[in-house]
Amino acid sequence: MKSLIARKVGMTSTIAEDGSVEGVTLLSAKDNTISQIKTIEIDGYSAIQLSSETSKKIKKPQIKHFSKSKISPKLSREFRINPESIEGYKLGDVLTTESFEIGDLVNVTSTSKGKGYAGTIKRHNFKRGRKTHGGRSYRRPGSIGSMFPQKVFKGKKMAGRMGADQVTVKNLKVTVIDKELGLIGVKGAVPGPRKAIVIIRGTK
Repeated sequence: MKSLIARKVGMTSTIAEDGSVEGVTLLSAKDNTISQIKTIEIDGYSAIQLSSETSKKIKKPQIKHFSKSKISPKLSREFRINPESIEGYKLGDVLTTESFEIGDLVNVTSTSKGKGYAGTIKRHNFKRGRKTHGGRSYRRPGSIGSMFPQKVFKGKKMAGRMGADQVTVKNLKVTVIDKELGLIGVKGAVPGPRKAIVIIRGTK
């Protein structure tokens, strides 16, 4: 299973063999421990729960849940897996960056940066109004509806909260792997600020 819970470190650049410079996002993937295994017979579907990092304070309902794997994690995420391949894993197994190889394609999921309340130009790339002939509608959205029906339809592009959404970027190439530091470098940008939680999933 090529899946890990990681943290975004930041962006850097590497030089390829042909001399081209590539933008790379570094992800810190510490040891991920299998804290729960779900099967079709018991849970109705097959999945593996991975847990990472260490929490100083853990809630009482979670103490018994994580006592079987003898950990007190800070992060836990669930990953679907084929029923045929679930037999190769057991409770307490540790997954590291060794699961990936340079050249692998991965999908990364994270929460994008929150931009707060934004207008239509920044949020939806609206065009600015003309600054001529005494007009003052420079950054206004313009008409938001007709005379009938007398309402604004749902989904209308208007000003509002921007960012802080779950975003998945697909088919990013793994270009750097440092097993000692637990780092994975993927070509391209990954959504979210530094230290953001990033879910890495292999495409195969």
